[in-house]
Amino acid sequence: MATKGFTPWLKTHAKEQNAIGDLARDVAADPNWPSRRQLEGQREYLEELGAVPRAIETLERAWELYRSQL
Repeated sequence: MATKGFTPWLKTHAKEQNAIGDLARDVAADPNWPSRRQLEGQREYLEELGAVPRAIETLERAWELYRSQL
């Protein structure tokens, strides 16, 4: 069975009414989201956009959850 990448996995959470759902909706709406970059590249992207620390924490938490489900 092929493992779903992080970005497609994250987008499956878009209907959740929580921080990960908020991030998923933002990622789904961002045509420049660096899907093929790992956590470090995605964190840098958010930092370049001036994301608040909570958004970056949410990204890191989402990655932890994703990795735990592999």
